[in-house]
Amino acid sequence: MGISDILISVDREIARLKQARAVLAGTSAYAPVKKAGRRSNSTVEVAPALAKTAKKRKKRVLTPEGRERIAEAQRNRWQAQKKAASASAK
Repeated sequence: MGISDILISVDREIARLKQARAVLAGTSAYAPVKKAGRRSNSTVEVAPALAKTAKKRKKRVLTPEGRERIAEAQRNRWQAQKKAASASAK
């Protein structure tokens, strides 16, 4: 067991203790537990007590009028970009 392995082990223990302290204190501040090495599907572990108290957000819906306003603004941006490009090309 090398020094780097010991440091990783100590860091894991510190993270675990911080998590336990946050749960016991009842605070929402929570440091996620990080595992050593790289994972292909990185997921953050959530404290079980905090996961139950988290509220689900309502999905935001864009109205057709809002969507049209955004589309019109984007068309105007593209038009201004084309105009600037053709002016600088001359």
